[in-house]
Amino acid sequence: MALTFQHVSFGFETSPEMLFTDITIHFSTGWTGVVGANGTGKTTILRLAYGELEPQQGQIRTAGQVVYCPQRTDEAPFDFAEFLTATDAEACVLRGRLGILPEWESRWETLSHGERKRAQIAVALWQQPVVLAIDEPTNHIDRDARLMLAEALRTFAGVGLLVSHDRELLDTLCDQCLFIEPPSVVMRPGGYSAAAEQARVDEEHLRKERASAKRAYQNIRTEAVTRQQTSKANLKTTKRGLARGDSDGRGKINLLRISGKDGKAGRLADQLDGRLHQAQEALDKIHVNKTYRLGFWLPGACSKRDFLFSLRAGTLDLGDGRRLHFPELTMAPQDRIALTGANGSGKSSLLRHLLPQLNLPPERVVYLPQEIEAATARGIMAEVRALSDADYGHLMTIVSGLGSRPHRLISSDEPSPGEIRKLLLALGVARSPHLIIMDEPTNHLDLPAIECLEAALEECPCGLLLVSHDLRFLQRLTTVRWDIAQEVGGSDTRLSVGTT
Repeated sequence: MALTFQHVSFGFETSPEMLFTDITIHFSTGWTGVVGANGTGKTTILRLAYGELEPQQGQIRTAGQVVYCPQRTDEAPFDFAEFLTATDAEACVLRGRLGILPEWESRWETLSHGERKRAQIAVALWQQPVVLAIDEPTNHIDRDARLMLAEALRTFAGVGLLVSHDRELLDTLCDQCLFIEPPSVVMRPGGYSAAAEQARVDEEHLRKERASAKRAYQNIRTEAVTRQQTSKANLKTTKRGLARGDSDGRGKINLLRISGKDGKAGRLADQLDGRLHQAQEALDKIHVNKTYRLGFWLPGACSKRDFLFSLRAGTLDLGDGRRLHFPELTMAPQDRIALTGANGSGKSSLLRHLLPQLNLPPERVVYLPQEIEAATARGIMAEVRALSDADYGHLMTIVSGLGSRPHRLISSDEPSPGEIRKLLLALGVARSPHLIIMDEPTNHLDLPAIECLEAALEECPCGLLLVSHDLRFLQRLTTVRWDIAQEVGGSDTRLSVGTT
């Protein structure tokens, strides 16, 4: 079994440049990690493999069914109802392994995004395709669910394409990694950590090789200029302009012509021109990816109010007879709070309950939801394109600091979820917020962007309320922990307050 891209070129109509040019890739049985910065085309590779997109040039070949699991989980999988009632061994094992319940079909809208993702992947595995392409499977998923999901994916026997920023999952599953570096791609053996180290070594070698080629070119060019100047001064072999009585000048020119020195100088000049051309060709063949400065300053501000919000103790209805109980909750202007809990425990519901009760002007609040719907994403793009030149430039500086290339982002009709999150964050950051609320902020972001975001939030003076399953992210940025856990012997959950 295999999936092959043969001399494939592809670009979106709205972009002035091709995304991929003449790429040839062979995907063999087993998992291949597809990695790269937001907006470089990772999802596009999966959509091309699935047949949702057609290449402008080249061919994509496979020998059977291809199933694609997109990042979004707005709609239930097509065969979800059939999967839930199937009695075959594979369906039963998958439902048990991924903790999928019969009532999930009827209450899809109330499921957490993590629960939806587990359902989506379970149905895909149940179909037993030849090629399975999965985009960000661990977004929204808690630690226990990640372990269940990794175990389920490990059983897949076909050709797997995995787009993920989860280093642990890529190292656990993948035999090779495809690094997306438009307009080309590079396949490297091993999981992400081994492949990334090899990529670093290869890049360093190329930089040294290019520096050496550039020095060689400059040396030859300097020699050519020097020889040209010497030739003009000492090998003037034309008699034009000499006085009729200048017998010495005419005699020297005749001697040069008889000895052939003027011809030798010409031949040397031709040789230098040839060497210079070869050196330029050698330099042009060594392509080194351009590096960009990452990181940005987050100009937050500290509110002068006593509290950013104050909630009385209460209970929230989570649907299907489940409830979340919480004590009185307050947040001071410089508090840094981590909100944790399993998928479906009520974290996002609590945030939605909290937002209308903030003691702050709306423009001083940055809210980054778990998922940004397609219609909202289009509205964000329209808002960005309508900005003044000065505001647009400031926004793109922030986006660039998070690792995306502004010209590529703004030319896309449908930027990736990671790029939309960067834009929404940048729009909020530009307003010097007093409070930043983020629901799974590392979802969809590439690894350099996550590191930049961590550094910016660490220095920001405003309040932070972060929901995340990324414990390293929370440990670096928060001091207070609101943890939601299921009550013993029941379906309700309860929030407790502690320290991180």
